[in-house]
Amino acid sequence: MTFPAPRIPEQPRRPTLEGSVAVRDGRRLSFAEYGSPRGPAVVWMHGTPGARRQIPVDARAYAEEAGVRIIGIDRPGIGSSTPHLYENIVDWVADLTLLLDALAVETLRVIGLSGGGPYALAAGAALPERVCGVGVLGGVAPTRGPDAAEGGIIQLAVHAAPLLALARVPLGVALTGAIRTVRPLAGPALDLYAAVQPPGDRNLLGRPEFKAMFLDDLLNGSRFQTSAPLADLLLFTREWGFGLAEVDVPVRWWHGDDDHIVPFRHGQHCVDRLPDATMTTIDGESHLGGLGIGRAVLAELLALGA
Repeated sequence: MTFPAPRIPEQPRRPTLEGSVAVRDGRRLSFAEYGSPRGPAVVWMHGTPGARRQIPVDARAYAEEAGVRIIGIDRPGIGSSTPHLYENIVDWVADLTLLLDALAVETLRVIGLSGGGPYALAAGAALPERVCGVGVLGGVAPTRGPDAAEGGIIQLAVHAAPLLALARVPLGVALTGAIRTVRPLAGPALDLYAAVQPPGDRNLLGRPEFKAMFLDDLLNGSRFQTSAPLADLLLFTREWGFGLAEVDVPVRWWHGDDDHIVPFRHGQHCVDRLPDATMTTIDGESHLGGLGIGRAVLAELLALGA
């Protein structure tokens, strides 16, 4: 399926509101909002790595134009969110509920990119009375239990799980220090990363508005800490705490057919096991292709439960 080129603003929209909310055990989750504070809410879960500002610029523009409220949330260990390792993926929904209550969000849609996909599905499974629909953009598939998908780069994390469990905290400190060291070279480093990616991701990362968004998100989110990606990887090697068959809300899944990080077959594997799900193939795109169709994703999700 092909999509028309989005109309891109010259400058990325800055958040209309940023802050943090108290959650369980004295911890806090930080967030960033875009669009209308009174519009229908869409929680956007960033990838691995990523942070609360990892939201495409055309999605931010769409939120302003259509009166939509997009809320990006930092997972524990990035931005100002207190470091924490959940018992499993679904455990995070209790924190999400507290954040939604604090922000006066009654019902919502949830979008998850890559590593944010499992968190979006967990919200759909645990909060069917509040979540009208879930969107997944190249989401990670389960590695354990009856829903597990075989193969893919995620298997490296499965094999490294014992080391990750033992060294997650010191590795997080080292990663934070490394990012601080290379901050002045972040732009060239992103260009170097883009140069070795498949054509879809290389082209997207070459667009100035996406490069600016990624750099802003990375540098802002990693100012204090960068342990969230390691916690994500460890959780992806465990059972999620729910089965795909328990996600009763509508799920719309977009996946690039040239995805080199999460194989397309992993996305189809999940869609086949979800009770109410459809797959949209993003032709010729790789792992980040879903970020290039933000308007189409938002429009389809907002139609769910309307």
